[in-house]
Amino acid sequence: MGSVWSLAIIIGPILLIGAVIFAWFKNRNTSERLERKADEGARNLREEIAEKPHKNMDL
Repeated sequence: MGSVWSLAIIIGPILLIGAVIFAWFKNRNTSERLERKADEGARNLREEIAEKPHKNMDL
């Protein structure tokens, strides 16, 4: 049973680091169209909140 825990302790962090690196590379290169769309959505949300500050926003 001790060898299983040893493998888990060694392989677990390696898999976690691999997942973080994979996610970082995947999110690193977004398309310009997607970035503009996200910026526009954030701008619209800020304007809507500014117009109606007491409205309950469903985020």
